[in-house]
Amino acid sequence: MKKIRAAIVGYGNIGKYVLDAVQAAPDFEMAGVVRRNPNDIPPELARYKVTDRLSKLENVDVAILATPTRRVETLAKEALASGINTVDSFDIHGDIVALRRSLDKEAKANNAVSIISAGWDPGSDSVVRALLEAMVPKGITYTNFGPGMSMGHTVAVKAVEGVKAALSMTIPMGTSVHRRMVYIEVNEGANFNDIAAAIKADDYFAHDETHVIQVDSVDNLLDMGHGVNLTRKGVSGNTQNQLIQFDMKINNPALTAQILVAVARAGMKQRPGAYTMIEIPVIDMLYGDREDLIKRLV
Repeated sequence: MKKIRAAIVGYGNIGKYVLDAVQAAPDFEMAGVVRRNPNDIPPELARYKVTDRLSKLENVDVAILATPTRRVETLAKEALASGINTVDSFDIHGDIVALRRSLDKEAKANNAVSIISAGWDPGSDSVVRALLEAMVPKGITYTNFGPGMSMGHTVAVKAVEGVKAALSMTIPMGTSVHRRMVYIEVNEGANFNDIAAAIKADDYFAHDETHVIQVDSVDNLLDMGHGVNLTRKGVSGNTQNQLIQFDMKINNPALTAQILVAVARAGMKQRPGAYTMIEIPVIDMLYGDREDLIKRLV
């Protein structure tokens, strides 16, 4: 069996868990890791090639982009231009359609596949929401996150000038309404009020109630746990009061990484182009013989 050769682009919280998921997958092998400082090689990467450019790795089938959302489009286009498939966990919901359109053109031009927004929300939760709507076509779905650490929001805060360390917690208020609790350490000489204003103006936070709190140590507050409750209430056919719930409590980066690897597998089976997770068959994300999977899961 020819294994899928994966490159991990970015080696922060998610990238480290992607390594675990790739190593655990029987149909994958590592092509290498791309990071800003290729001389920083922790023990678990000692047997792999670590470099600062994807082009320096050999025979890469898929680049798993474990990078901040705002770098995804540029990095994906660079990989796709070389005919390398990409997967990412882009999480700015309002920009997904535009990103899909942009990467679809690049992927088709280079006979490659890009699967975008493949985390757990957007991502696996998107698949659940689609299934809930198929089950209950008329109604309302509420997505309630947390309480827990938001990776994307935390990364966005860290990018604000003057922030030394950060943690963004998502607190569910019900009916898809959330409060953002942002804890930061500030650099010496930085103005806390200016930093707080910049955070609240960022698109990640501008639409939610956001509180920014200065603390002595963010590390003392860190917890990778997160969760979601999806509730749909509505009508099936002409039958009222259908109520369905989906609930999970998870380690945030570990689940994101596992989905990225599953979707990287699925990308090898798609025609060239860009896709979201609701557009690809769930069975393509699974390892194993197709008929065996059908027999076991249907």
